[in-house]
Amino acid sequence: MQPGRIRIGILEDQQIFRESLVAILQQSGMEVVVQGQDVEGFLARVRDNPPDVAVVDLRLESAESQEVGDGLKVVEALRERHPQIRVLVLSGHRELPLIERCFQLGAAGYLCKLNVSCAALVAAVEQVARGEWLVPPELVNPVQQALRQEPGTRVSPLDRLTLREREVLGLVASGADNLQISARLGITERTVKAHVSNLYRKLGVQNRVEMAMMAYQSGLSSPMEVQHP
Repeated sequence: MQPGRIRIGILEDQQIFRESLVAILQQSGMEVVVQGQDVEGFLARVRDNPPDVAVVDLRLESAESQEVGDGLKVVEALRERHPQIRVLVLSGHRELPLIERCFQLGAAGYLCKLNVSCAALVAAVEQVARGEWLVPPELVNPVQQALRQEPGTRVSPLDRLTLREREVLGLVASGADNLQISARLGITERTVKAHVSNLYRKLGVQNRVEMAMMAYQSGLSSPMEVQHP
């Protein structure tokens, strides 16, 4: 394997689409090390040969069974069993609650397969492989609406943050966990947890995804949005 080559796992039930993904990603210089069309088979292969990035579909149908597999189970399982693997969901679903659920369960990015180009897919895989998040504009925009200031005031929830809390917020938005933030800032993991708790309280958010969206909205962190054709 070439140094720095991104290792890919693909979970996709449609064979022709799966083979197309393999061709696109391998032609871009990546290595597809795992392929699968069902939840259990894919997770078993990942256990034996873990990739850097897993490209996961959500609705998994099978010619041998009437049961429809749930890619969300894979997103959650990878977070629990292989937290080093970055998950990029590639699905035809566009419902905001479902997209939000993907991030809550551990996805690093989300793409709608109905309107994404080959170049955009490759760019998205490279982005999440770097440790960044790929948050769809559909998710960012509602947060921007919620954060719009009242006429005549310039107060923002982020104005209440200390400099260190802003640093921690920016790293959270980049996808770093508490241990990584601790190493990056030269502080203990316990101190990081205290800062994150303060961020939850001051920003009024429920999870790290919402926290990251606030960072994007404020300009502390800028997601590289994928350009659709």
